[in-house]
Amino acid sequence: MNHLAKPSFSHYLPFLSWLKDYRRQDLSDDVFAGIITAILLVPQGIAYSILAGLPPQLGLYASILPPIFYALFGTSRTLSVGPVSIAAIMIASALTAPAVSALGYPVQSALILSLESGVIMLLMAVLRMGGLVNFISHPVLTGFTSGAALLIIGSQLPQTLGLKTPDCGIDVACYTDYIQGFNSVTLLLSLSALALLLLFSQLLPTILKKMGVKLTIITAISKCGPLLTVVLATIAVSFLTNKGHSVAVVGVVPSGFPELSIDAITDSLSQRGKLLLPYAAFIALIAYIESVAIAKVTANLRSEKITPNQELIGLGAANIAAALSGGMPVAGGFSRTMVNFSAGARTQMAMLIAATLLAIAVMYCSPWFTNIPKAALAVIILVAITPLVKIKTILHTWAYDRGDGIAEVVTLLGVLALGIEEGIALGIILTIASHLRKTSQPHIAIVGRVPDTEHYRNIKRHHVQTWNHLLLIRIDESLTFANISYIEEFLSTELKRRPNTHHIVLIFTSVSDIDTTALEALESLNQALQAVGKTLNIAETKGPVLDKLQKTDFLRQLTGQVFFRTEDAVKQLG
Repeated sequence: MNHLAKPSFSHYLPFLSWLKDYRRQDLSDDVFAGIITAILLVPQGIAYSILAGLPPQLGLYASILPPIFYALFGTSRTLSVGPVSIAAIMIASALTAPAVSALGYPVQSALILSLESGVIMLLMAVLRMGGLVNFISHPVLTGFTSGAALLIIGSQLPQTLGLKTPDCGIDVACYTDYIQGFNSVTLLLSLSALALLLLFSQLLPTILKKMGVKLTIITAISKCGPLLTVVLATIAVSFLTNKGHSVAVVGVVPSGFPELSIDAITDSLSQRGKLLLPYAAFIALIAYIESVAIAKVTANLRSEKITPNQELIGLGAANIAAALSGGMPVAGGFSRTMVNFSAGARTQMAMLIAATLLAIAVMYCSPWFTNIPKAALAVIILVAITPLVKIKTILHTWAYDRGDGIAEVVTLLGVLALGIEEGIALGIILTIASHLRKTSQPHIAIVGRVPDTEHYRNIKRHHVQTWNHLLLIRIDESLTFANISYIEEFLSTELKRRPNTHHIVLIFTSVSDIDTTALEALESLNQALQAVGKTLNIAETKGPVLDKLQKTDFLRQLTGQVFFRTEDAVKQLG
């Protein structure tokens, strides 16, 4: 095999790999999935744009050109790229920051966020940072998404009551007066929308399954809930308006598309662009991590492969396309992707079809969007976002690993109390601190031989054979500057407790590396034992570790021996 062969075109344009084997049946499946996904794009695009504090058309524009660019450069065949709730709340956080808000023109800021997020992703791809997805632990990500989801819920509940966002702070009496100002008509509309969504998402699928209806048909029917809710709510608003009732609506949505523009590129070099850069970096990071996680879920179900670094290129290109076409930052959406997958999408052709249908809707149906009630969109967001509050998962993590549990809870509380960026940064710092703590205090076991076997186990956990003059110690971590002092203290304590010990055997089964600081400590330990007539031995050392030790004088100065097996050490020294 020629390892120096140049990558094929399909390496840089992944869509070629599925296009060359494309079949008529694939097209049939993709058309069906594309139609179903398009049904979700309109309400979600408008809802997430309003959630971000932007005009509704920015969410629609972000659902047309960006998915097309991702289809060209991304490696997932079913990932649905467009506006998502988590990115929307991060955009809102950026736009409401005092320094950014003072500049005005939130649409311009949103376009710059799209551009800078895309450029950052492409830069990460050039630097081969696709593996960065592994550096944010799952507990931190869960705490972040749960906290962000709670923020979204808090921002949308007033919309369902026909209220503006409260500014009461901690004044309880203020909230009492505030809630009393709710709009009863809006509340009734919200409850009706909620009932319809729950009917389509839970009750109706259960009934259809019992009736033996095909899964794809059930998916198609159940996912029509948001669009049907919007249509019926819009009709109801038109009726209520004629009756003299007031309900907050989306307002005029421009027909057609904005001209492709490079203004965002030049503006990004301005003061506004510099202020938004840190927010764009966080949006890029979270958008990438969430998108890859979602893409892996569906890829694993079909034994397909996701290339993380190529995903950076696909998502980066999609965000730059969003900036040029007047859209907000985009990422892979979990609900849309699962709908796309469940509806039978075989390739990204499904998203190309969905984007085409949405483009037609934007060109010819925009006047219909004017009377969409904001309350109905808020309910759609609440139903979509509530499952992201993973309290049960947090409790499970807390019970399993206290360090991860603390990081998860602190991230959640940090997002709520300090803000999006500060919360996740705090979670990452705590995770690293927890890892360093575990590394600095490794598990160390004094072991003995299980009777009538050659197996050696912890004397505190098993009934094993031990020897007064022989001490067998297994260190379950690499030896580094961070933990060698802890290991030295453990050995010193055990030797004081066992004065008759003549031979110490360090079992290196789990040791993958010994750094310079740890080596110097072992050399000092060897000399100290030699001075009192004791020997230091090592057993079951891994090849790479032994290779490093052979480059030093340690093995030649060792008072004891290097044993291939612990059993060999016991036979000779026991």
